[in-house]
Amino acid sequence: MVAPKGRILLGKLGEGHKEAQLNLAKILGEAGFEVIFTDLKEPEAMVRVAVQESVDHIGITTLPGADIQAFEEIFILLERENAEDISVTAGGFLNDEDINRIKEMGVKAFFPRGTAFEEIVSWSQKNIKIRTV
Repeated sequence: MVAPKGRILLGKLGEGHKEAQLNLAKILGEAGFEVIFTDLKEPEAMVRVAVQESVDHIGITTLPGADIQAFEEIFILLERENAEDISVTAGGFLNDEDINRIKEMGVKAFFPRGTAFEEIVSWSQKNIKIRTV
């Protein structure tokens, strides 16, 4: 029997290029994850697709102009959908104060701009739990 693959939804907050996000999607796929790559920016849309696609994890790229209050909304929506077991990480551009705030909201890890993809893959392999839906 083949072990199930973790399913990851990639979304973003803010404005900017998505090249790093595309590269991350490719590398996570090569590492054995099923990746749902989106250009979604709205918390409602991210959570709706995450639930529809039965993902185990949401990875959010934070770009310049990202509103960190969106993370609070994401966690409220996940709870409303009885999907609090979908874990959330973020990476990109945020200052230390905002990183601390989103971690207090429930973000499991933050990967600053420039983090090696191998570090993200390693964290994902160790920490993303397959949900039973």
